[in-house]
Amino acid sequence: MAGNPQQSDESDGVFATAAELFSLLSTPIRLKIISALCHGEKNVSQLLAQIDTTQPNMSQHLSTLYRAGVLGKRREATQIYYRIESERAAMLCRAVCTQIAFEMDADGNVPQDERLIPRVRA
Repeated sequence: MAGNPQQSDESDGVFATAAELFSLLSTPIRLKIISALCHGEKNVSQLLAQIDTTQPNMSQHLSTLYRAGVLGKRREATQIYYRIESERAAMLCRAVCTQIAFEMDADGNVPQDERLIPRVRA
């Protein structure tokens, strides 16, 4: 019994798009950038004050997130200000990072079947 080919194509597209987004968010510095911008727009200097990296590395990651549509930007004189453009990507980032932080907390008794990260076994 074969499945519906149209339904398979649609789900393939969903999974491909999700994988692309997860790939985009797979770098810790990009997650830090998104987190920093969740509280409002910032220029590169402000981001560098919050995130320990070099200016060229920061610019590369900002450019990647901008090209993907996760960030927006505007120019004011010589400064470029970045902001969250994709609230969905920011929400996903917040949800996953919050869950992981909760799981890493010693008091976060999360049942094994509800965890995002595997429990380290001694």
